[in-house]
Amino acid sequence: MELKEGVRFDSLGLSPEIMRAIEKREIEASTPVQAGCIPPMMAWKDVIAKAPTGTGKTFAYGIPIVEHIDPEDESVQAVILAPTRELAIQITGELRDIAAFKPGVRIVCLYGGQPIGKQIDALKKRPQIVVATPGRLSDHMKRRTVRVDTAQTVVLDEADRMLDMGFIHDVTRLLDWMDKRKNLGLFSATISREVMDIAWVYQRDAEEVTVREDEQNKPDIKQFRMDVSYNGKADAIAKILEETGFERAMAFCNTKGATERVTKFLQMQGIDAECIHGDIPQKKREQVMDKFRRGALRVFVSTDVAARGIDVDDVDIVFNCDVPDENQDYIHRIGRTGRAKRQGIAVTFIADYPSKMRIDDIAKNTRNEIVPVKFGENGNLEEDT
Repeated sequence: MELKEGVRFDSLGLSPEIMRAIEKREIEASTPVQAGCIPPMMAWKDVIAKAPTGTGKTFAYGIPIVEHIDPEDESVQAVILAPTRELAIQITGELRDIAAFKPGVRIVCLYGGQPIGKQIDALKKRPQIVVATPGRLSDHMKRRTVRVDTAQTVVLDEADRMLDMGFIHDVTRLLDWMDKRKNLGLFSATISREVMDIAWVYQRDAEEVTVREDEQNKPDIKQFRMDVSYNGKADAIAKILEETGFERAMAFCNTKGATERVTKFLQMQGIDAECIHGDIPQKKREQVMDKFRRGALRVFVSTDVAARGIDVDDVDIVFNCDVPDENQDYIHRIGRTGRAKRQGIAVTFIADYPSKMRIDDIAKNTRNEIVPVKFGENGNLEEDT
């Protein structure tokens, strides 16, 4: 079933407690993915939903989960798996909003990088909903600090990214363990081969919900490409920031070395920039992300994997210091700007012929117009005809 519009929440037969929580957020109508997923999940059916990021997937599964929770029952009743700690934290916050007027619903968030003792204390309070990254949940299972075999609903959020990141064995082991579930929800921006494999093995007669990226939920992002020398990327970023005055930028690189290099060059230009990548300790990564979220950092430089799950609504501009290898990564990167109905800007730097070929391929396959630009005589950006 393909959906293009939502429905009024008061037409979905939700409880007064949930309606109060929705009204508190001042929302009347659901998004299409919510309209498609809430009724089947309320009826305990399996769901596979393909929807772009930013279309309200957390409420689509969160509302049925909270509706189903029996506050008197102290066992784990629902498990939500997410690929990154940042997404897990975000989901937990939204679930707490949904459950605000339903007393006795307890939610715990489990992820790597946080002291396990703190999480064990939270688990002693007998939460009914567990939000977790697969690796950390597996750790707790091995330690026997949590029992999830009682879960009735299981959700994989950003399933494609989770399986891409190498969690497939953890995920399948956990699904095998949670064999008393009544329904499984798979939520994904793309339905990859791995997602289809999980659906085929673990779902039965799943309700398929597809939300296309239409003009309403497609972000308004002006996309540019600029020829620069290999070492001229940080200079170009500095010049563009000076020209525009933008205060919050993200810069993506394909390698750890490139993130370090670009960050160092920006710092030498007097720009407040910090980077994260896979070799930076989790605690330090968290501090940099938190600084960026608070608006205390101007340029956040990252690799794709390290940046997954960062949810900041008001990034002014995204720079692709390297052209990504995957079309989907390009969409994911530029999607950090142009949120909350604001116009965003994305600039991709082209330093060699293979990069030019890649950006042409991305423009063609994603049907995006990527306009060539250069610096004019006054240092301002102008079309490169």
